[in-house]
Amino acid sequence: MSSRHAAPRQGLACLTMGPTSRETWAQRLGTFRASPSAFMAGPEGEDLGRHLLSDLRSEKLSEPTKISLLALSLEYPAQLWPDAPAAEAAATSLLDTLVLLPPRPSALRRPLLLAATTALAAGGALGPTSGASRRLLPLLLGLASGRDLGRSFGPASEQRTLQATAWECLRELESCKPGLLGGCLGLLRGLLGQEGAVQPLSLLLALALRNALVIQARARAGLQGLLVAGDWPTEGGPWNWMLAEEGDAHLQPQAPSWPAAEEGECRLATLELSPEEARELRAAVAQLLDASYLLTPVAQAQLLWLLGWALRGLRGQPPVLFKPQLVRLLGTAQLTLLHAVLALKAAFGEALFTAQDEALLLRRLTLAAQHPALPLPARLFYLHCLLNFPENWPLGPAGEEAAPLLLGSQLCRGLLPSLLHDPTALLARLHLLCLLCVEDEEKEEKGQDQSPRRYLEELLAGLRQRAALDGGPRALATLCFQASYLVARCLAGQPVVLTPLTHGLAQLYRAQPALAPHFVDLLDRVGPELGEPLKVVLRQEVVSRPGRDEALRWHLQMLARVADGDAQSATLGFLQAAAARCTDWGLQQALLQVCRALLRAGVGGGLADLLQALARQLEDPDGRDHARLYYILLAHLEEPKLGVALGPSLAAPALASSLVAENQGFAAALMVQEAPAPIRLSVGPHRAKGPVPVLQLQVEVLEQVYSLELRFRVERQIYAPLGAVHVPCLCPGRPTRPLLLPLQPRRPAPSRLAVRALYTTPSGLTCHARLPPLLVNFADLFLPFPQPPEGAELGFFEELWDSCLPKGTESRLWCPLGPHGLEALVSRHLEPFVVVAQPPTSYLIAIRLPPDSRLLLRLEAAQADGVPVALRTDDWAVLPLVGDCLRGLSVAG
Repeated sequence: MSSRHAAPRQGLACLTMGPTSRETWAQRLGTFRASPSAFMAGPEGEDLGRHLLSDLRSEKLSEPTKISLLALSLEYPAQLWPDAPAAEAAATSLLDTLVLLPPRPSALRRPLLLAATTALAAGGALGPTSGASRRLLPLLLGLASGRDLGRSFGPASEQRTLQATAWECLRELESCKPGLLGGCLGLLRGLLGQEGAVQPLSLLLALALRNALVIQARARAGLQGLLVAGDWPTEGGPWNWMLAEEGDAHLQPQAPSWPAAEEGECRLATLELSPEEARELRAAVAQLLDASYLLTPVAQAQLLWLLGWALRGLRGQPPVLFKPQLVRLLGTAQLTLLHAVLALKAAFGEALFTAQDEALLLRRLTLAAQHPALPLPARLFYLHCLLNFPENWPLGPAGEEAAPLLLGSQLCRGLLPSLLHDPTALLARLHLLCLLCVEDEEKEEKGQDQSPRRYLEELLAGLRQRAALDGGPRALATLCFQASYLVARCLAGQPVVLTPLTHGLAQLYRAQPALAPHFVDLLDRVGPELGEPLKVVLRQEVVSRPGRDEALRWHLQMLARVADGDAQSATLGFLQAAAARCTDWGLQQALLQVCRALLRAGVGGGLADLLQALARQLEDPDGRDHARLYYILLAHLEEPKLGVALGPSLAAPALASSLVAENQGFAAALMVQEAPAPIRLSVGPHRAKGPVPVLQLQVEVLEQVYSLELRFRVERQIYAPLGAVHVPCLCPGRPTRPLLLPLQPRRPAPSRLAVRALYTTPSGLTCHARLPPLLVNFADLFLPFPQPPEGAELGFFEELWDSCLPKGTESRLWCPLGPHGLEALVSRHLEPFVVVAQPPTSYLIAIRLPPDSRLLLRLEAAQADGVPVALRTDDWAVLPLVGDCLRGLSVAG
């Protein structure tokens, strides 16, 4: 027998062998969840759905096991029923299993309903030709309404949960196939006035009504009596599929953003309604709105979304229907309801909201955005609403950002950003300030505060001043550049703002050249209004002030971005002077990147002389080869071809001959190539010994590498330059000794180490790669004091304690403790630094901070939830670091 006929026979044999055991199903489900696609491609995948449906009727499997099978069908319906016939058969089998359940209470009825609904909806089997659909839809409607069909289905104790499940299934089906319940609008409306679940019925009726209106508007037809109650459908009987077949496009149940989001979908002006239909529609909407106060805030907001976007533009339906709800909701404290009110304002504008309503909303949003008792996310939400406020009569073109007309400087006085604000709040308030600056006419009257523009300039100056601090947190620099980008985007057409911003950024670079990566990123993102003048001043700043040797790397990186055909002599003079100081491979590559940028900009004669000098002077052979190559290209190619040769290659060119292929192979073998890093580097446990702190680096490789050289660079130069670490050979899967990296801090502070790897592959290629940066925590710098003589520990500590004052500082803080208490915290993290111990409640700790600072801790009178800590140090700058460190250690346990 052929294999084509063997598979069905094998599947039939499996079905007749009896149910699969619970243990077998647990193993099979675990394998399936680990990789559904791999399992379905295997030998057991074809019959998984069939076995699942068969074993649901087995009496040998427990209900929890069957529920786990049904959960699988809910999570992976597309894998189990990949086409419409399979989904139809599965839904039919699930409904048969549902009917065959005994009348006693069972936990299977609800998941069986959900599984049958999911199979039809996900498998594309829902339609007029589906027998399972004709069975399921009347069953769900009967269960939801509580009619005889529903009351006779299952015991009375399950009616409430089954009714909620039926509403959920009907709403899911209407969302997947808009118009499915269009013929039941009258029936659903009749249920709304009866006793029962109001919330699910209201949401379902609003969704079905909205879908019906949109579908009929597209068909240029009326409601055709859809709002009039008809006969209840019977199981297996006919179902009204007319609207579902016309509304084949998926309709979003609510608008994802502001007014123009569904412009093409919600234009209902073409919907022709008779006077009777218009009256019935108003009554249905009013009925839904009158009962909306019984719904939860989230459900109320969704109901307002559905009705508001559905009735927008519909002739004969005045938005005054929403007025009673606005009277109730204008003072709401629920964010979801306020968002829905603003959506109604965006939909109906002055037809529903008066100028007084608009002023009231703006005042509410302004006061709430600065209310100190509200959490930060809520205040940011109110600020977002202000920034996107839908005005009745906005000025300017559509889509242009502008502050609301009624939002004056006096009203926004409390929303001005400050350096003390959280970064997210500062940026949101800065955005509002920029919009106010657009309206500022640069007029300052006597006796009044400064204009928004002057306040903006002072704020940006303060941000730049904080970013320029030596050793300041990286977040301050990031915030400064985020604010600069926001100002450049919002005020691109105002040179009076961009000119001082440009000069201020140039001064920031002069103070902190290490921020060059931030400047490059800013230039890549801003428009020409700020980008072009900023490039000019930064180029002037680089070539006129070479700076110290440690700043040369940043100057070259910046010059590679801003160099062009202007100021050629000054740029080439800077490069000639810098060439003598480019002694390592990284600096030489940065210098060559500037030469490459000048080549692409069309710089000629002076650059040729520089490239010839570099080809002779550079110590690294790779750098000399690059300089020689650039000189050859400059000498033999015209400017258009030169730009193509130096531009990025979009595709590998076809090789013209074996000689070309051989030459390219030699070039690949001789050049250092950039490649994805096959190396993983992490920081191991802290070593608290020796004269300097030492990082223990754990290294793993994904493939064999030779002659590995790890190069480290400290951000902000707060540590002395670090030496490279060399490893002759590393193999995957083999344990390696930790690599020791000594640190020489110039001041005790955490930092980040940029890591680059240079290595050789087994094929002989030399590659370089950038590794993720390593974090040096404050605790990694801790060193112990020399051990005092036995019996003199307390005197030794007290002498250190007294020596910190008066030039040092003293502070106290509360350190929370985990469930294991103070003794576990000290033994795990601070044991090498303990001078005097009285466990489990008191410890005296002395820590040496390189290069020449000290930190003393008194942990005494520990309680169950924390311990008071008295600390002294001769370096006041470490105080915030100590607090963060202790809290971090307590969280780590």
